[in-house]
Amino acid sequence: MLSRGIISHFQTPTLPFPTCCKYSISDQDLQSRGFNLRRTISDLNLDHLNSVFVAVGFPRRDPDKIKLALEHTDSMLWVEYKKTQKPVAFARATGDGVFNAIIWDVVVDPSFQGIGLGKAVMERLIEDLLKKGICNIALYSEPRVLGFYRPLGFVADPDGIRGMVYSRKKKDKK
Repeated sequence: MLSRGIISHFQTPTLPFPTCCKYSISDQDLQSRGFNLRRTISDLNLDHLNSVFVAVGFPRRDPDKIKLALEHTDSMLWVEYKKTQKPVAFARATGDGVFNAIIWDVVVDPSFQGIGLGKAVMERLIEDLLKKGICNIALYSEPRVLGFYRPLGFVADPDGIRGMVYSRKKKDKK
């Protein structure tokens, strides 16, 4: 699945929502609905996470490579469904730890989509990054879900800035 666009949050460290723990879904509400918020890879079953990736259309990934990627991740948030102890929502960010971050792998298990888990994960991940002073936050997105990110403060091609992705595709000879 190739990302086709980049959207950024090139703004001063402000959020479209308060940073005083006023989220669209509170931590307590998530708990009462049977979900735990997690911020580390401990207790994260990588095979179960891989299943969520595949369920949303990502290619199946080597669990050892997922583990390595997560070990090099600056911020991560995932939601565990208490009944199954499996991840049902996930997002992570990498970057230089000072100025820039890119959000990766934003996924919600299709069985749990539409109940606010994606927004809950993104609100908290963005807040974590802004609290670190990182205000240049970017992400890649499929065109069909751009509308999900806009209310969170992301804009496509801010000030005409375009992202580019290295591609190994062979050039067609004409």
